[in-house]
Amino acid sequence: MSLEEQIQQDLKEAMKAKDTVGMDAIRGIKSEILLAKSAVGDAEHKIEDSDIIKIVQKMVKQRKESADIYVQQKRQDLADNETAQIKVLEKYLPKQMSAEEIEATVKQVISEVGAKSVAEMGKVMGAASKKLAGMADGKTISEIVKKVLGSFGRDN
Repeated sequence: MSLEEQIQQDLKEAMKAKDTVGMDAIRGIKSEILLAKSAVGDAEHKIEDSDIIKIVQKMVKQRKESADIYVQQKRQDLADNETAQIKVLEKYLPKQMSAEEIEATVKQVISEVGAKSVAEMGKVMGAASKKLAGMADGKTISEIVKKVLGSFGRDN
């Protein structure tokens, strides 16, 4: 079963269970998928699971940012709703890697591309982002790449 079919099935189940948070989150995914298909110009176009994962990652990031803003504005009720939707969306993402796993992969990528300083961060980020696609968010990858490359200057 493709991810798109799984999303459709989960929407039906959420509707039967009258799970409003689940329905809202899953309908949001379906809406984004339709937008992606219409951008191609074919509503019947088959969208790949990897593209759906990117869509869901973007949605999770947006909801995290919204939740942070709501907390700052002392609107915990709205922040809780965003957090609940994040939990629903995360079901459709691959298991996220721990910081230690990301750091080990980043070190491997650095040795593969032969980077020696922070000046080569772009080269490392490109390769690391491809290797870690779907398993870690870009901000975390960037922070770890900076940390590891920054330590090279101190070690040598």
